[in-house]
Amino acid sequence: MRKHSRRFTTILKKIEKNKIYNSLEAIEILQTISNVNFTETLEAHIMLGLDPKYSDQQLRATVILPKGTGKLVKIAVVTQGDKLQEALELGADIVGSDDLINEILSENLNFDKLIATPDMMLSIAKLGRILGPRGLMPSPKAGTVTNDLKNAINEFKTGKLEYRLDKTSIIHLPIGKLNFSAVDLNLNLKALQESIDKNRPSGSKGKYWKSLYLSSTMGPSICIDINILRDTKLI
Repeated sequence: MRKHSRRFTTILKKIEKNKIYNSLEAIEILQTISNVNFTETLEAHIMLGLDPKYSDQQLRATVILPKGTGKLVKIAVVTQGDKLQEALELGADIVGSDDLINEILSENLNFDKLIATPDMMLSIAKLGRILGPRGLMPSPKAGTVTNDLKNAINEFKTGKLEYRLDKTSIIHLPIGKLNFSAVDLNLNLKALQESIDKNRPSGSKGKYWKSLYLSSTMGPSICIDINILRDTKLI
């Protein structure tokens, strides 16, 4: 039998077992029961009726959280020529060309998101073994391979997140800090739900959403009613 700490057991009693909650109520509960000495992150864990072994059932996309993530995102840009200075002026934290590629090859990954201009992709290809497993490999679909550095840097700084289905058919994504208002966190969750529905793979058959749980960094998970969330209107 799985054992929990006294703290966790106490807060677990405040959640009704086997109840499916509406998302706003669940967020408010997680905010109320949080009793650690740091600001926890709200996490969404979504199981979908997809089999990522098949190419037409894979899901990788991006979502812009309307209320942001509450996290300072450190962005690195691999480019060359005039765009090196442009990237710095636009707010990139780390900028480089072959020198930055060599740093990454040495597994110096002091950034949260890597953006590359298309003319650097041949040079970046050799970084796949390092960046791929960490979900950091630039990709046009994720908006991280682009010549529009202004838009890309701004979006990722203000709340754009990339998500992908893992090998167990689950998406795990942080959607804000617990010190956000419950309404704002719910708006972020709603934006994620709409994005996942919009990007439903062509090979998806049967029930698409199997389950949705919300949890905080150190808190329990709460099962969410996806139908109520779908009926929520974004403000």
